[in-house]
Amino acid sequence: MQSRTKKILVIGASGQIGMELTIALRVKFGNDCVVAADVMAEPSQLQGTGVWEELNVLSASGLQRMAIKHAVTEIYLLVEMLSVTAERDAQNAWQLNIQGLLNVLEVAREEQIKVFWPSSIAARAPASTVYGLSKYTGECWCHHYHEKYGVDVRSVRYPAFISPAAKPGGVGIDYVTGMFHAALDKKVYECFLQADTILPMIYMPDAVRAAVMLMEAPGENILRQTSYAIAALRFTPAELFQKIRACCPDFSITYQPDHRQKIADSWQESISEIENGQEAAGDWGWKAMYQLPWIVKEMLEKIKGQKLNTNIRKLETMGIL
Repeated sequence: MQSRTKKILVIGASGQIGMELTIALRVKFGNDCVVAADVMAEPSQLQGTGVWEELNVLSASGLQRMAIKHAVTEIYLLVEMLSVTAERDAQNAWQLNIQGLLNVLEVAREEQIKVFWPSSIAARAPASTVYGLSKYTGECWCHHYHEKYGVDVRSVRYPAFISPAAKPGGVGIDYVTGMFHAALDKKVYECFLQADTILPMIYMPDAVRAAVMLMEAPGENILRQTSYAIAALRFTPAELFQKIRACCPDFSITYQPDHRQKIADSWQESISEIENGQEAAGDWGWKAMYQLPWIVKEMLEKIKGQKLNTNIRKLETMGIL
């Protein structure tokens, strides 16, 4: 690939990881080097920080026009339908998760663009969920485009995200954020997973850092073109509850497992030596920075701040402030 001025396109920039990744990339490389795009409206957090484009990743022609227009050298593809939502809408999940990736890989082949695509630990048990099947298939497509066309495509097999801005749609996301919000409201949290269910997790700043580290690593260091498993955190609902209750003594919990327990159980195969992140650590120096006690304190502070800001806006709207 010829040396070109770095120009990054983040597709899915209004999503939970897309927004934080866009900000991190603009800080690292400069606002003019990062184009943010999504079919959704531009988030207020990104307004005024750089170029925003409306883009539907399912439009192959629109994607190619945008890549050419901005002389894109790297694409971070972050558009996907998450596990719980995908189970309810399998056809649209497959279309978005797979066809969107294929459109990006094809543009990358034609325009010589480096690609980052997030996989998931759900790919370890592809037959268990539509989401896992789409991630496993996506990893195979990434490998195919690398082997047949030489596309520089890089991927991380992410565990579940922890983020104060997380939206519902994934098993790990839903129970973790639900527990934090319930704790701040001093309510009993009814957990939909068993108390001893171990799930791999990653704090959002670490997830963003992993993507950038992998993309910035020298090409000769990238020895896996399917997806790198990365290690971060592992804990159970009971362990998270104890850490939160240390900060919120009035908090209590009950357990009522539902259909999401089966999805979580399918991830247990991911808790193995290959998921310890040894390849990622050896090939491009991956190591998680954030540990659970510190994360719990920051999550509580940030969610509490969000609730305060929301209440203030409501009072302003009512003309009280």
